[in-house]
Amino acid sequence: MTIKNNISIIVAIAQNFAIGKNNDLLFHLPNDLKRFKEITTGKTLIMGRNTLLSLPKWPLPNRRHIVISDKINDCFEGCEVISSIDEALEKVNNEQEAFIIGGGMVYRQFYPMAKKLYLTLVHKDFDADVFFPEIDYNEWQEESREDLYDDKNNFRYSYLNLLRK
Repeated sequence: MTIKNNISIIVAIAQNFAIGKNNDLLFHLPNDLKRFKEITTGKTLIMGRNTLLSLPKWPLPNRRHIVISDKINDCFEGCEVISSIDEALEKVNNEQEAFIIGGGMVYRQFYPMAKKLYLTLVHKDFDADVFFPEIDYNEWQEESREDLYDDKNNFRYSYLNLLRK
């Protein structure tokens, strides 16, 4: 599969690659939500319909929303609804950077073509029903890393910006 230079993935995962359970996040990290907002504001977000529906409020301000859905009649205010990965790629072809924000099936389909990975890695395993594809860190070059500790949740986590080699 061809790497697309303008496709980036942004995701928060547990060390066992868990990303969600019952269409909800596994943990609440306010600083990670702020980081997500800083990185994605002014950009295009590509997501599956369940990810959109899991957002507390949508559309998120100052971002273009492209929702991939297999339901022909889906219509979400402030969002462009499409039916395929190829359609999503066409819609962002001229953009400098577009962000894949979930869910699991959408991550799996875009992962092989993503050029950049904005990863929040929680150094703990979680029980989940949705997982991110296993990351082969040999395929990625670390651009930056910040190691942090969350007092409220009592766990360590890291922000990693990875670029595909």
